[in-house]
Amino acid sequence: MAKPIDPTQQLASFLAKFTDDVASLAEACLNEMRGLYPTALELVYDNYNALAIGFGPTERSSDCIFSIAVYPRWVSLFFLQANGLPDPAKILRGSGNVAKHIVLPSPSALHEPAVATLRQEAVARAKVPFDPRGTHRLIIKSISAKQRPRRPAEEPPATARNSAKKKTRAEKTR
Repeated sequence: MAKPIDPTQQLASFLAKFTDDVASLAEACLNEMRGLYPTALELVYDNYNALAIGFGPTERSSDCIFSIAVYPRWVSLFFLQANGLPDPAKILRGSGNVAKHIVLPSPSALHEPAVATLRQEAVARAKVPFDPRGTHRLIIKSISAKQRPRRPAEEPPATARNSAKKKTRAEKTR
């Protein structure tokens, strides 16, 4: 019988697919969120588009209040119950009716006044509140068999780009 994989090691392997900079930023943001919400369950979804780690009071993804989403070039904080969430500073991005997000340039962004206010309001309005007596758990919920690359596409060196442009121009003038 195969030994069960430790969820912490599994999450680390998911993060290792990203560049060092993005993986380090994601780990730091996750650690910050764990400190802010020590009783939250972490629900991990290694999806097609991104690695998403939800923070919620139950094992149901629909109860998650926040999510850290890791993309090849950035890390975002999603507010998963954002419908009606007041945003006087107009920092939330996204056109969805349910979820909105902000890009996190650093873990300290989680403590900026506008972000902290949004987080507090999101927790206060949550359909299911965090249980103050709850225990943190990391749960791997799904792993998509097919995924977009976790690292940004390499751009060709400038000389290769320039010669490709010259070839294209030369072909057009024929």
